[in-house]
Amino acid sequence: MRLTILGGGGFRVPLVYRALLDDPAGSVSEVVLHDTDARRVGVIAEVLTRLAHGHRAPVPVRVAHGLDEALTGADFVFSAIRVGGTAGRIRDERIPLAEGVLGQETVGAGGVLYGLRTIPVAVDIAERVARLAPGAWVINFTNPAGMVTEAMSQVLGDRVIGICDSPVGLVRRAARAAGADPSAFASGRIGYDYVGLNHLGWLRSLTLDGTELLPRLLADDSALGSFEEGRLFGAEWLRTLGALPNEYLHYYYFRRETLDSVRDTPETRGEFLDQQQGGFFERAAAGGGPEAAYALWERTRLEREETYMAHSREASGGWQRDSHDLEGGGYDRVALALMHAIVGDSGTRLILNVRNGTTVPQLAPDAIVETVCEVTARGARPLPCAPLREDQLGLMLQVKAVERAAVEAALFKDRGAALRALALHPLVDSPAVAARILQRAAKEA
Repeated sequence: MRLTILGGGGFRVPLVYRALLDDPAGSVSEVVLHDTDARRVGVIAEVLTRLAHGHRAPVPVRVAHGLDEALTGADFVFSAIRVGGTAGRIRDERIPLAEGVLGQETVGAGGVLYGLRTIPVAVDIAERVARLAPGAWVINFTNPAGMVTEAMSQVLGDRVIGICDSPVGLVRRAARAAGADPSAFASGRIGYDYVGLNHLGWLRSLTLDGTELLPRLLADDSALGSFEEGRLFGAEWLRTLGALPNEYLHYYYFRRETLDSVRDTPETRGEFLDQQQGGFFERAAAGGGPEAAYALWERTRLEREETYMAHSREASGGWQRDSHDLEGGGYDRVALALMHAIVGDSGTRLILNVRNGTTVPQLAPDAIVETVCEVTARGARPLPCAPLREDQLGLMLQVKAVERAAVEAALFKDRGAALRALALHPLVDSPAVAARILQRAAKEA
């Protein structure tokens, strides 16, 4: 079975390859990398060479020189592209900040700008997959994941599935804090109700062998203080919500504090990663071979994980991530579990970005939602969920309107739809601000 990774020069690609090497099923027979940056993909190929060292039958890796070559014959396509590179991300962050609103890669005005730039490229990829590998499944990592998956689904239907490691990371951390043995998750004894959009969802039920754990966890200040989301949102607010929000909802619930934190720092997250990862690729490309490239990658990866969502942590007290926070959900493990469930027709339950169907009746059937799905050889089917509270539904409806307007704007080059996407976002406080952001983005593109 052939796996093609688009954005094969991406910094996190070695995580996927390491998961494949550790996979006892060994279902992938070849990994094909494709990237528009030859230097980056060359460095990552060296890191993969080092990872493969010592394995009796490592998965072969090939670098494709063209997109069509990479897609032809693929069984699975992982899409993890970054249109515009980190320079584009910096613009997405800085332009909104100059107008006094949050600049963030996937949330707010920055997320809309990133989507407008990315969607046309993602749809072109979807059209090529449909032509060159019509039987392939596309697993989308590309951010903003919900928005991009929705655009690609207009071409590929249910054969594109979006993934994110934030929800499963939340479930794992919450289960540990509630006292469940980590093995209970792997054995399927942990149940959960999670629903929302990508980077905007809530864990509303958590069970062990059918016994509900969430109320007791929400009542326990010490347990809430033992994991990332508990520290981010605080015990009082979590009890008020009666649910555990995805970490990215911190930007919505504590927008003033987070914006103040971002304004008070000399560099955005994009600027940090541009320097950090740019330095990694420059040093690794200078020579030293696979061993040196791998050692440098590991050091850089750990620093990246330790500084994740630093502005939100600063806004909620300035604490550091611990080992359990760093463990997270592992988007590489989510991708591998999804692939296994499709190939094995297993009925595995995973939190994924898929077409809504009737899961949230107030949303269109083709709208992409992030929720618990059952995965078989036919793909991912969203499971029924408990009704959403009014505050949850209201936020979902507003942000989904933003996402769909952004898709319309990107596909039809419709400035009115782009303005609507920016102005209607809950983190943009004025249509005039939205218009200026759109104008500046066009000038700096």
